[in-house]
Amino acid sequence: MRLIILTVVVMLAFAGNSILNRLAVGSGEIDAMGFAQIRLAAGMVTLLALCRWRQQDLSQPVRASLVGGGSLALYMIGFSLAYRNLDAGLGALILFGVVQITMFGWGALRGSVVAPGQVLGALLAFAGLTYVLWPTGSVQVPLIGAACMVAAGLGWAIYSLLGRQVQSPLAATTMNFMWATVMVLPLTWVLSEPVAISMSGAGLAIVSGAVTSGLGYALWYRVLPQLQPAVAATVQLSVPVIAILAGVIGLGESLSLQLLIGTLAVLGGIALVITLSPRKAR
Repeated sequence: MRLIILTVVVMLAFAGNSILNRLAVGSGEIDAMGFAQIRLAAGMVTLLALCRWRQQDLSQPVRASLVGGGSLALYMIGFSLAYRNLDAGLGALILFGVVQITMFGWGALRGSVVAPGQVLGALLAFAGLTYVLWPTGSVQVPLIGAACMVAAGLGWAIYSLLGRQVQSPLAATTMNFMWATVMVLPLTWVLSEPVAISMSGAGLAIVSGAVTSGLGYALWYRVLPQLQPAVAATVQLSVPVIAILAGVIGLGESLSLQLLIGTLAVLGGIALVITLSPRKAR
């Protein structure tokens, strides 16, 4: 039960990132790359302060930290650039589709047993997400935007898979944020759009970095070793649905029958993947 509660908290944090990004970037208060840079820096500062308060040793294998920081930077950059010309719903489908395929595939290569019912559950959850997010009208897929989102999905999948091997989730996350902040900085100067950063935009980026990213990602690294790759991949499909439901509750947006049906499909698929998880698959 504790693992379930912690996993739900992580998904809420991930959804919070989507909402904060939407409020800041979507309203023009800050550009996407600027939001990503401030988000990373705020997460780094928060995690460093928390490590110091807990007297946490930051020593980590250099190679693992570089790969972790690089995959996090790839996710941040790809995500930021993709949404310049990619529909938000379609982008989320590409992102989570790539994450799911990568984590399922890696788990299979590493010998993780996936029950047929789990595959069915994952397909049901992704079908529900597709039903909720698929754009209306004709669909045009910008190749550059789609490629950037595929890169983001690969980055996040790698980042998540690395979390299954860490011994100290807080220290590992802190070092990942430090490296990612440094890696993203040069590209921020080059790729940032000429948008004035308002106080509210910067504030939303700081909250996203310090709370829903920094602390959320550290908690994600804590629960990942206890989750089968198939489960870790599928539960993340709930994030866009949670974000949409939060918009209904907090922003007064309409609740459609399509959203209800899709949500039930996503939750049902996740339930299948979790309940049918082989006990010895780790």
